Amino acid sequence: MVSLEIEKKAPEVVVDKKQQTRLSVFLPAFLVVGGGAILGIVNNQLLTDISMKGFIGSLRGLGWLYQIISIVALVIVFLVTFSKIGNIRLGGTEAKPKYPFLAWFAMALTGGIATGVITYGVNEPIIYFGNIYGEMANTGVEPGTSMAAIYAMGRSFYNWSFIPYAMYSLSGLIVAYMYFNRKAPLSVTGTLIPLFGIKITKGVWPGIIDTLAVLAIALGLASSLGAGLALVGSGVETFYGIQQGPMVWFVLVVVITGLFTISALKGLDKGIRRMSDINAKVFYILLLALIIIGPTLYILESSTAGMAHWLQNFWGWGLDPGIVGGEALVMWWTLYDWAIWIAYAPLMGIFLAIISYGRTIRQFMLINWILPAVFSIVWFGVFGGTALHWQQNNSVDLVSTINESGAVAGLWAFLANLPLAIIIIPIVMIALILSFATAADSMVRAIAMLCTVNIHYDEEPAKWKMLIWAVSIAIIAFVMVAFAGGVQGVDGVKYLAALGGSAVLFVFVLQVCSAVKMFFIDKVEK
Repeated sequence: MVSLEIEKKAPEVVVDKKQQTRLSVFLPAFLVVGGGAILGIVNNQLLTDISMKGFIGSLRGLGWLYQIISIVALVIVFLVTFSKIGNIRLGGTEAKPKYPFLAWFAMALTGGIATGVITYGVNEPIIYFGNIYGEMANTGVEPGTSMAAIYAMGRSFYNWSFIPYAMYSLSGLIVAYMYFNRKAPLSVTGTLIPLFGIKITKGVWPGIIDTLAVLAIALGLASSLGAGLALVGSGVETFYGIQQGPMVWFVLVVVITGLFTISALKGLDKGIRRMSDINAKVFYILLLALIIIGPTLYILESSTAGMAHWLQNFWGWGLDPGIVGGEALVMWWTLYDWAIWIAYAPLMGIFLAIISYGRTIRQFMLINWILPAVFSIVWFGVFGGTALHWQQNNSVDLVSTINESGAVAGLWAFLANLPLAIIIIPIVMIALILSFATAADSMVRAIAMLCTVNIHYDEEPAKWKMLIWAVSIAIIAFVMVAFAGGVQGVDGVKYLAALGGSAVLFVFVLQVCSAVKMFFIDKVEK
C-alpha cells in the first residue's frame, strides 16, 4: 500500500507571493496550442486532415476501450456513492464546507456544462428521429415514427447523463481525496500515486501527464468557443438581420472572453461563484418556461418511454464499439462524446475538487454525478420532447431545416416557433454566452493552477497566467472561425480537441485503476 503522512486538521492556506511557474507544463502546452493556431492560419486544410484522421483512427482502434472504461467508471462511482466509503469527509472529520449547497451545485453544474445542452437539447433527438446522417440505419427503427421518437429520447439520455458525469465525478473525487485526505500534490499526476507510488510525482512524468491534460482542455475550450461563435452568430443573423462575419465574431469573442477572463481574475468567490449562480438561474427559467408553454403531457410520456428504452438497451449500447449500431450512430455521437468528456475530465476534476472541501464523498457524488445527470435528463426531456412533438405534428419541420442548413439552424428554427420567442431567443443567446464563459473561467483557473508549482487549493494562481491562457484560447477560436476556413476551421479544432481526449484516455484509464486500488484494495484512510 502506498501511504502519505496524514494530517487530520484542515490544511492552512499558504500563499506564495512569488509563485513559480511549472515550465515543464506551461511551455510545451503553450507551444502546441500556439502551433495549432499558426498551422490553422497557414494551412487550415492540413490541420483539419491531420486532426480528423488521427481522431477517426483513434476511435476506430480504441472504441472498445472507451466503452469499457466508461462502464467501469460508472460502476465505481455507484459503489463509492452507496457504500460506507461515501461517509468519508474530504479534508478529514473536522473539515467544514465553504459553499452552501445551492451555490456549490451551481458551480459544479455550470462549470462543466459549457454550451452542450443548449446546442444539442433540440438538435440531437431530431437528428436521430430523422436519420439525418444515417444514425438509424443499423437500429431496426424506422425513421420518422413514434418508435424513432422514443429511441431518440433514450439515446440522448444515455449520451448525456450518468456515464459522462461519472467520468467527471471520478476524476474529481480522486483529486479531492488524494489532495485533502492523503496530502498529495494538487495535480493530475497526484491521482496516480496509489498505482505507482510517490515516485510518479518526480522526474519527467508529472510534466508529460499534466501537459496532456492542459492540452486537451485548452483545445476543447477553443473548440467550444469556436462552435459557440458560429452558433450565436447564426442566431444574430437569423433574427436580427446582421450578417455574421469577422466583425460579428470579433465582437462576440471579445464579449465572451471578457466575461470569463474578468470572472477568472476576480477569483473563485467573487467571479466564478457569482457567474455560476446567474447562469444556473437562467437555465432554471428556460426549463420552467418551456414546461409551462410546451406540450407537457407529451414531454412526460416521451421522457418516461425514452427512459424505459434506454434502460432496456443499456448494456447493448454501453458495450458497442460501433460494429452493432454503426459508425454514424456510435462513433460520431457516443464515442465522440466520450472523447470530449474524457478530454475535460482531469482538469474538470481539479475544479470540482477545490470547491468540495469539507463535504462527504456521498455529497460530492450527489452534486457532481447524480443531480447534473438528472438535470440533463430533464433538459433533453423538455427541449427534445417539445421538438419531437412539433416535428410529428408538422408544426415545424426541423428535419428539413437541419438537412438544408445544418444542425445550428435547427435550434433557431425551434426557438422561433416558441410563444414569446422575441423574449426567449435573447435569453437563450445570453445563456449560451454565460454557459461558455462559466465553463471557461473554471477551466482557465484550473489550467493556471496546474502550471504553478505547489499551489494551494485556496490560493489564486497568478493573474497573468489566467490572462494568457484566456487570450490564447480566444485567438485560436476566432482565427479558426474568421480566417481559417469557417466551419472547416471549427471542425479542425474540434477534431483536434477530441484527439486530445484520445491521448488523455490512457491517463483516465490509469485514474480508474488508481481508484479501484485506493478504495477497494488498499486501506481507505479517513
